[in-house]
Amino acid sequence: MTSKPHPPLMKKHSQTDLISRLKSRKILGVGGEDDDGEVHRSKISQMLGNELKFAVREPIGLRVWIFISAVAFTVMALMALMFPNQLYEVVFEEELSTTSISVRLYGGALLSLALIMWNGLYTAEKVIIQWTLLSEACYFAVQFLVTSITLMEIGILPNAAILLLISRVLFLVVTMSYYYHLGRKPKKI
Repeated sequence: MTSKPHPPLMKKHSQTDLISRLKSRKILGVGGEDDDGEVHRSKISQMLGNELKFAVREPIGLRVWIFISAVAFTVMALMALMFPNQLYEVVFEEELSTTSISVRLYGGALLSLALIMWNGLYTAEKVIIQWTLLSEACYFAVQFLVTSITLMEIGILPNAAILLLISRVLFLVVTMSYYYHLGRKPKKI
């Protein structure tokens, strides 16, 4: 039995056929703009998203600020845990008359915040950095209020306490400015 040779198959070169290529991309749902105005080059990039969209544009000095904050919180926490009486005497210029457990609890809270700062230093996620900055700002605001009220109740205004209050306001402003700049949406070019 003799078999007939089949005629050669006509291959369609879809890469060179522009209309066919556009139809295929339209069926797949790629190549056009999505709701955000982005053009996806493949179905995979459309499903996974564009990683540049999630890249954090950090303000200048943000990591340095978080590092300084983490070190400061750690040092203050260790001082409050190990030397509670001396820390109280430096700020309020009087001896701690009650038990030192409240200052040690303050040190424990500071140590917890320091751990959050150290975590915020090594992460690349914008949300974690924002929550780190927000928790730091809340701490500065609460400490300013508590120290101010305590000083009014005591009726004295030592130089160390004034310096502490001024530094807390300054740190609050710096932290909130980083928080604001990190939360801004980048301008599209």
